[in-house]
Amino acid sequence: MKPAWPPVRLAAMSTTDYCDLCDLPKSQCVHGMPPLPEPVKKAAPPPKPRPKPVSRSRTPDVAAAPVARRWTQPELFKPFIIEILDEAGGALEADEMFEQLEARTSDLFLSGDQEKTPQGELRWHAAARRARVALIDEGRMVRTKPGVWQLR
Repeated sequence: MKPAWPPVRLAAMSTTDYCDLCDLPKSQCVHGMPPLPEPVKKAAPPPKPRPKPVSRSRTPDVAAAPVARRWTQPELFKPFIIEILDEAGGALEADEMFEQLEARTSDLFLSGDQEKTPQGELRWHAAARRARVALIDEGRMVRTKPGVWQLR
């Protein structure tokens, strides 16, 4: 009868060939193997230089030409609004305010002030309303009931 597998012949090993910690041959033991080499760390690539911003102006050394305004700016109305409200005792209805404001500033109006905004309001009315909001934000006027302009 033949054996199921061929007999294995082991070479004679000395006691130094076995690990004292795990009782495995040192060729199979993790304790007897040399440590793994440290992985080589690659240096980070240097940052890419950012491109210089491109000026979209064709003549960067020349100052921009002043803008030709078509309608009056809200800042122009501020001193007139304060003056009118002060003379009226501190408060006026909006319609009365617009009448007095137009009487005092109509000679300062620009060509587009009598045009209407997309909402249907005269442009100088819209500018005066923006001036009122700016004065409220500055703390010189207060918001009261709708249709009334009032100083603080």
